[in-house]
Amino acid sequence: QVQLVESGGGLVQAGGSLRLSCAASGGTFSMYVMGWFRQAPGKEREFVAAIRWGGGSTYYEDSVKGRFTISRDNAKNTVYLQMNSLKPDDTAVYYCAAAQGWASLPREPHEYGFWGQGTQVTVSS
Repeated sequence: QVQLVESGGGLVQAGGSLRLSCAASGGTFSMYVMGWFRQAPGKEREFVAAIRWGGGSTYYEDSVKGRFTISRDNAKNTVYLQMNSLKPDDTAVYYCAAAQGWASLPREPHEYGFWGQGTQVTVSS
């Protein structure tokens, strides 16, 4: 059974940085797409970034392009989300997710079959 465990959230001032980690287990992840999503209070869960584990191709939501970087460490089975130049609007619970069987990089929550428990990111102004 695939398990995803996020860590690295916290409280940071605007302009600061955080790095989120997602430790994955229970699957052959070279065949997976890994995604990061976020959900702010009262809002729907939204796509942030995705990476194809096998080839490393990436895709970002427009508002985070140039500020966030998704990457993976094959040896550690871990996916990262480096977040720089954080803004108060980035405040949300951030979730790691895994999808398999996609030729493209899926961006909708229902396209991902496995989810972590989430980690809170709060950016103060």
